[in-house]
Amino acid sequence: MNSVVALYIRLSTEDSKTGSFSIENQKKVLHQYVDQMEDIKNIEVLEFVDNGYSGTNFERPAVQELLDLVRAGKINCIIVKDFTRFGRNSIEVGYFMERVFPLYGVRFISINDDFDSNRLHSDTGGINAAFKYLVSEFYSRDLSIKHKSAKYVKFRRGEYQSKICPYGYQKSADGRMEPDEETAPNVRLIFELAAKGWSAPEIVKELFARGISTPGEYKVSKGQRSYDVSRCQRIWRSTAVRRILDDERYTGTYIMGKTEVTEVGGRHVRQKDESKWVKIPEHHPAIISKELFEQAQSQVTRFKAPRKKTSCYPLRGKVYCGGCGHALCRVSKGSAKFYCRYTKAVEDASCYGLVIAETELETMLYEILAGQAKIILNIDDPAHTGTLDIQLAKQAEYDQQVKNCMEQKRELYERFLLRQISVDEYKSQRAVVDVELNRLKQLQSVVAAQTAQMQADEKTKATRIELAQEITKTDGLTAKLVDVLVDRVYIYPGNQVEIVWKMKDFCIGQ
Repeated sequence: MNSVVALYIRLSTEDSKTGSFSIENQKKVLHQYVDQMEDIKNIEVLEFVDNGYSGTNFERPAVQELLDLVRAGKINCIIVKDFTRFGRNSIEVGYFMERVFPLYGVRFISINDDFDSNRLHSDTGGINAAFKYLVSEFYSRDLSIKHKSAKYVKFRRGEYQSKICPYGYQKSADGRMEPDEETAPNVRLIFELAAKGWSAPEIVKELFARGISTPGEYKVSKGQRSYDVSRCQRIWRSTAVRRILDDERYTGTYIMGKTEVTEVGGRHVRQKDESKWVKIPEHHPAIISKELFEQAQSQVTRFKAPRKKTSCYPLRGKVYCGGCGHALCRVSKGSAKFYCRYTKAVEDASCYGLVIAETELETMLYEILAGQAKIILNIDDPAHTGTLDIQLAKQAEYDQQVKNCMEQKRELYERFLLRQISVDEYKSQRAVVDVELNRLKQLQSVVAAQTAQMQADEKTKATRIELAQEITKTDGLTAKLVDVLVDRVYIYPGNQVEIVWKMKDFCIGQ
């Protein structure tokens, strides 16, 4: 059987500036080391490469793939050029070195640190290794601070450029932002309409009437990657219009440093106070004047929606429009209802004006669930449990036969050692036993698979019956039932309903 050796290679953005840390150099060092390993025979070598990832956390695709194989027991040894390639966080690296790798019997080797867990008998390397971890971690923190400081210096000089331009702009030949002749007029139109007092939904309707593609559709038309725009149909979202109206960059002012990461190496960001933003006036050509921006802003406040508290209701996040596929909005004023806001700008859309009362929808769904529960509880299958008992007895019988056969093989070997039978007799009788043992193991495997399936079916049936009983005890739809049973509910014109079940086995007869 081959021993699987994993070579882990990591190169961060900063490491790429140092030739000794290059991916090619790391591969060369690791493969040379493997070629000289005499204590492992029949080596199968796998490479795992994370290019451009920080070592301060383990949110890296290649290292996650490697750790999954470790947990599956498919890796015997991991080799890295030095500790920093595997990680720069002393706590997380120590956890894998002390707990995970010894648990799965994985040997860990760091070449430059002269560390081999086999030689140290699964010890973590003592004070020397711990000191290297801490130095590496402090190096990362210091590097992060220096990188952030350099970035902010560039901010204030107006040198730092984002990779992505806002809608209405494009990258010029020198890498700076310049107005996009195709989309800049659309931005001006949005601001001009807002300055006249038009609301966001009214602007959306006008953009659709003029056949102006959404920002996502425009990106796709230019061959750029974007979200799924198949449902857009040139219908803008009101939120997209409001984002454009709130963006001061269209006046030529560049804004940077609006967010910051919560911790070194982390990916979670938080919004900074506006007083800490870096604003550079006349940084790039303006699409609109500052006066037009101010006029639009004075009108925007009129139709900005106030921040509402999150409300809880059974069908939260479950109701979608069957016509355009977008989530339906819920209005709680008066009698709560769901309606399709997306196609308000398209009067000839099949789902234009689609609306359904929340009580009507909940009642309809509860009646469907109650009907399903009645069907489930009326299913009489008393023989099923007996069938499972017979299957378990059958499996136990094959387990015993395999055990007896192996015992017979052991006794045969003991007779050979005691010289009660000759070598030829032993080989001949063992061959007969091996044939029977293989036959029994194959049957045992088939029966075990059948038993496992029957047990899973029995468990599913028990869960289904438990849910059905719970439905009969309730007076109406509950959030718990919806979360367990329903994935989505599509509403079509005429209040036709389609349920996408989360628990497929519950929809008997549908």
